[in-house]
Amino acid sequence: MEAPGRRRLAMEAPAPPFDRNPSSWRQRVPIAALALGATGISVYMGLYQWGLTDSVWDPVFGSGTETVLTSRESEIMGGVIGVPDAIFGAWAYLTEAVLSLAGSTRRWQFRPWLVLLFGLDVIPLGLVSVALVIVQGASVGAWCFLCLVTALISLVLIVFVYDEVWASIRFLRGVWARERDASLLWDVFIGRGSPRAYAVALEMERWPEARRGTEREA
Repeated sequence: MEAPGRRRLAMEAPAPPFDRNPSSWRQRVPIAALALGATGISVYMGLYQWGLTDSVWDPVFGSGTETVLTSRESEIMGGVIGVPDAIFGAWAYLTEAVLSLAGSTRRWQFRPWLVLLFGLDVIPLGLVSVALVIVQGASVGAWCFLCLVTALISLVLIVFVYDEVWASIRFLRGVWARERDASLLWDVFIGRGSPRAYAVALEMERWPEARRGTEREA
């Protein structure tokens, strides 16, 4: 049975320092949709790299996408990771979609480990993906339209994910500053419910930044 304190928190103020809930479905569903779109694009390019399709659509650079996908640089990356780099990208985007939908609308507070794992999946890997697309295009001397689209999606996802990750980090920092108890901090981090952990969470809801409004989304 869900603890009363947890039920009450589910309807309370947004996550400090934001005036909205960064774990709301309104924010996370678009993230999942974008990640799934990037997954489909990456699978499409991966099928060409596997030789299962004869061409790749590119309305801007003509044969540029095919040139990049069959380049020596792409083959080297595929050899290192064991699968075509586009397929690896599809796997990464798919995990982002799954992690974006996991947990409740208060996961920034009740499952910080999940939010931070999600952030590690989206932010560093997204930046690396963008850098690789730029470096690969400059090195090959051709540009891949679909690669640029997925890179743009990665940048948008980073912007969408940032506030939820920052909310969890601030919450954990606040718990530590208030209690200075590593055991309690670990319980809060992994979402292990306890009366003391719930009491601390309720107290944290009284932060001045958390009084800006009430939660409008379930």
